[in-house]
Amino acid sequence: MTPFGEAHHYIGQYGYAAVALGILLEDFGRPTPGETLLITGAALASRGTLDIWLLLPLAWLGAVIGDGIGFLIGHLGGHRLLVRYGGRIGITEERLDHVRRLFHRYGPIVVVFARFVILARQFNGIVAGMLEMHWAKFMALNALGAALWVGFWGLLAYALGKRIFHLLEQVSSYEPGLFILLGVIFVLALVGHFLFRWLRTRRPRQD
Repeated sequence: MTPFGEAHHYIGQYGYAAVALGILLEDFGRPTPGETLLITGAALASRGTLDIWLLLPLAWLGAVIGDGIGFLIGHLGGHRLLVRYGGRIGITEERLDHVRRLFHRYGPIVVVFARFVILARQFNGIVAGMLEMHWAKFMALNALGAALWVGFWGLLAYALGKRIFHLLEQVSSYEPGLFILLGVIFVLALVGHFLFRWLRTRRPRQD
């Protein structure tokens, strides 16, 4: 059974609760397909199985609460736990320091848009709590990010209906090539950046 087929099965059994709870659990690190449940639920709503205007607020609420729980976990002991057990999944103190610097520099942007990136969506709240972002600031950004994410995927799937599944299957088939292309673009941009800086240092100074 495909991921969308499984999501369809759970929604058929538990309705709106499957979508909201799946998103809530995913947002503090649990391996549940929250995004797939949201897309499937919205596509079913386009056929009248669910009410899209009830589904979207419940999905948003699940996302906000899930990241709030993640923030609490990170605040109460996330750093200690990640340092102690993170090595098993490749998390080291050096990598945590790197994440900390990125978060301090781009924190608000990371919180708002992390939901659109798998893994980042799952650990966004934990990292924010671990790095002691103010809870009120985090929850405001968290609510905004949840609204953008739920609105984008929910309304897109609702508009496209069953065609969204075919579209996503096509995109996933080209995913390795897309990642390679993005990597090449990133490397070329990086090389261009350093080449430009080198040429500036070599340019003769004018009196």
